[in-house]
Amino acid sequence: MDQKIINQFPSLKREINNKAICYLDGPAGTQVPSSVIDAISDYYKKSNSNTHGFFASTRETDHMLQETREKIATFLGAEAYSCISLGQNMTSLNYSLSRALGRYFEKGDEIVITQLDHESNRGPWLALEAQGMVIKEVAITSDGTLDYEDFKNKITDKTRLVAMGMASNYTGAINDFHFARAISKKHGAFLLLDAVHYAPHFKIDVQKIDCDFLLCSAYKFYGPHVGILYTKKGLLEKLPTDRLRTVDQHPPYIIETGTLNHAAIAGVNAAIDFIASMGHGDHLNNKLDSALTSIGIHERSLAEKLYQFLNDAEKYQIVGPSFGDGERAPTISFYANDHTAAELCTLLGDENIYAWDGHFYAIKASEVLGYEAKGGVTRMGISAYTIEADIDKVTSFLNQL
Repeated sequence: MDQKIINQFPSLKREINNKAICYLDGPAGTQVPSSVIDAISDYYKKSNSNTHGFFASTRETDHMLQETREKIATFLGAEAYSCISLGQNMTSLNYSLSRALGRYFEKGDEIVITQLDHESNRGPWLALEAQGMVIKEVAITSDGTLDYEDFKNKITDKTRLVAMGMASNYTGAINDFHFARAISKKHGAFLLLDAVHYAPHFKIDVQKIDCDFLLCSAYKFYGPHVGILYTKKGLLEKLPTDRLRTVDQHPPYIIETGTLNHAAIAGVNAAIDFIASMGHGDHLNNKLDSALTSIGIHERSLAEKLYQFLNDAEKYQIVGPSFGDGERAPTISFYANDHTAAELCTLLGDENIYAWDGHFYAIKASEVLGYEAKGGVTRMGISAYTIEADIDKVTSFLNQL
């Protein structure tokens, strides 16, 4: 990756005990470039007013919110800004959506979720069992991918919703969401996609995918903590969402509760511009497409190097599929024969190598694969700012243990 891009991240210049930090914790939240930090700060300095007033700073807030929704719509390939709702985080938006769909569905209707998903795309749907919904879970295989034969068998004409991730933050598997769309559509069911772990690494086009709902989080793609919900045009207004009568009763606002975090949303605006700055083209969409293609090539190269090292080392066991010829997220989870995940991450942390231990909120997958009882696994993620020296540092240290 271009050193000019690396230099835009203040945190990457930090040293502890005269040692640089190796940030491989991106799947839990990426580092943030100066342009995003400045956008948040500038909002507070210049435009810190609520919406829909008749003076300059409130109009600036209105303009920024509109512009950000439009940029997110471009980022996701959405039909219009009115398809983009914002919230505190993905989980909160998904709970709001599940409550609305719980009123829309009827007792006995079926919802299909997966054992591979983050709890933010399981818990909101499991909660609907109390209202008489039937929740079915798609099983996972020993290599940490979905069992698509089981998937096919779990969907019936009673299925009203299929909720699945696009990529696993636990095993790095890319799920076949096109298969999910085809089979859910065949049975007349909605498709909801969790793109939190997919959006930082791959281009998304919700119209081509034809999903009904998609959620992601800006803090996974170089922005602040803001949740994003895409809803297919014409659908959100049909749902009985939680909302005050003082809220604009039209999409995308009717699922947004309370005043939004305007400064953070200004940061989302800047985060999308930052990604676009790594690409080329005449329009934002072209720049984003180009940038994400370049990021993907860069990340995959480094992830494959780390994967190969771990795969060749007898003392480590990789959790998840190989790269092969298909897509895989640049996220590597593994188990060390001689150390628990917490012990290993402590040793790594002492060397300023930042990695995560545990289940990463994909606790069902951790349980099914048998790692939860062992204290979980160690996870390392490659981001746009990761460089080959980071991987060399990690492999050298792991080789010495």
